[in-house]
Amino acid sequence: MVTVSTVNWLFVCGLSFCLGGIAVLSFMPLGSADHKMALLVPFRDRFEELLQFVPHITKFLQRQNVEHHIFVLNQVDRFRFNRASLINVGFQFTSNVYDYIAMHDVDLLPMNDDLRYEYPSSLGPLHIAGPKLHPKYHYENFVGGILLVRREQFQQMNGMSNQYWGWGLEDDEFFVRIRDAGLRVTRPENIKTGTNNTFSSHIHNRHHRKRDTQKCFNQKEMTRKRDHKTGLDNVRYKILKVHELSIDGVDVTILNILLECDLNKTPWCDCSGTAAAASAVQT
Repeated sequence: MVTVSTVNWLFVCGLSFCLGGIAVLSFMPLGSADHKMALLVPFRDRFEELLQFVPHITKFLQRQNVEHHIFVLNQVDRFRFNRASLINVGFQFTSNVYDYIAMHDVDLLPMNDDLRYEYPSSLGPLHIAGPKLHPKYHYENFVGGILLVRREQFQQMNGMSNQYWGWGLEDDEFFVRIRDAGLRVTRPENIKTGTNNTFSSHIHNRHHRKRDTQKCFNQKEMTRKRDHKTGLDNVRYKILKVHELSIDGVDVTILNILLECDLNKTPWCDCSGTAAAASAVQT
């Protein structure tokens, strides 16, 4: 069962400041746990997967006694999907209350209870969906799928690059940020399952839901480089609405996020070239 209530506030956000975020979070019940995790789910048009994800991950984390809340980062502009910028927005919205985040794909459901969503060590981020466990990606520097990051570590790295419009490569760039910050990726140890049975997943079927892999303008050249110019401190966006959603009795916060794109710097946010249409808000 799904019920929705709406907070009709307009958030004007930029740099590292978001008006109103603290006020929203103050209504969320939290216990006295030592650490609180904001589970950030970048999202667009995948509601059927969200309905499965929310009750599954909630039961999974309850078995571990992980204090958490789910934030669905719903991109409502008509630019290409930007997973990394959505995570930057989610971090800004939650960081005053939660001391670590889980960057979590909605189509990746953990099945092995030995995967502990614990507070990451001082060494660096904790990668739950490592290359020996993820059903599709098996290269050593892979840090996508599910990555847990301490608040101060995410700030130290200036979050993620805002240049990655469309599918792919933002995680590879983030791996370089981790390395450049003097941190290293840690992964669960002594996991007895493997790539076929650690996660239940809905990895994109090219016939059911195509990935936006198009490259236009100078995107291919620019997104193969370490981005030293964009990140947490200059992501530009507005939060149009905050919905409080209940899915099977689980309270979830939906942020309707309108990302802004500087067409002079990243014209590939709109490969069609119709910037006026791209800047319209989906209804």
